[in-house]
Amino acid sequence: MKTLWMLFAALALAACGPKEDGKTTAPEFTAKAPAIRKTYVFAIHPLHNPVRLFEIYAPLVDYLNRNIPAATFRLEASRNYDEFDKKLYSRQYDFALPNPYQTLNSLKYGYHVIAKMGEDSKFTGIILVRRDSGIEKVTDLKGKKVAYPARTALAATLMPQYFLHTHGVDVNRDIENLYVGSQESSIMNVYFGKVAAGATWPLPWEMFQKEYPDRARELELKWETKPLINNGVVARDDTPAQIVREVARLLDTLHTTEEGKALLARIPLSRFELADDRRYLVVEDFLRRFGRTVYPLDEPQK
Repeated sequence: MKTLWMLFAALALAACGPKEDGKTTAPEFTAKAPAIRKTYVFAIHPLHNPVRLFEIYAPLVDYLNRNIPAATFRLEASRNYDEFDKKLYSRQYDFALPNPYQTLNSLKYGYHVIAKMGEDSKFTGIILVRRDSGIEKVTDLKGKKVAYPARTALAATLMPQYFLHTHGVDVNRDIENLYVGSQESSIMNVYFGKVAAGATWPLPWEMFQKEYPDRARELELKWETKPLINNGVVARDDTPAQIVREVARLLDTLHTTEEGKALLARIPLSRFELADDRRYLVVEDFLRRFGRTVYPLDEPQK
């Protein structure tokens, strides 16, 4: 026992080091545990397949990590729209970049809009055909197959279906609608001739043209819808306000730095901008009009 007490005494003396003035300092103790940075999940809806999505958006999430030292952000991609929707609506994401339809729906589950992609003029639906298809007018699609990424894709599904409806094609009876899982798949279904037309939106089509110019030359952008509002950035309502403000600020100022411009060029996009829930009421108006004239959205057509 005496030996043990001597050991304790030696350790105590070792902890008390001499100051520069020769005085001895007492050991310091704290009741606070070391600060642990919380990890926030930042999810991107299936703009691209998961591999491509990580290539484009991982540098943006790395940028948030470098500039918000109090937090860690983890990028999450989904295999398809259904998987993304389920996780978003069950509040599994801290931050997300959903399409405008999903953005509007997320408000019912405790999310709020903090920013959005700029360039609303680019948020259009486009319909591609093969140049050798012989399709000239919209009604030439009657009796044929049309591909879309997913039922809940706004620019790449609902807006093109509304366009077809207003140009003489009943999407419930005149054509066969195929939901193929991704923007790339919709384009490739046209290229391989599995469908007469495929719907997508400008960003995936621009990337396809850059990466596969030979294949892209065999396709033609035949029709384009009117624009709506671009994709939103939402934060869950229990996420710390300071973290939310920092994320919104960094996104809003990306276009002001060379590093930020390079990150935006990968998307490609000129800028993000601040936004709030009210900006997405225009989507509600479109969906209401769509539901009255094309098909009820709670009863998707087959």
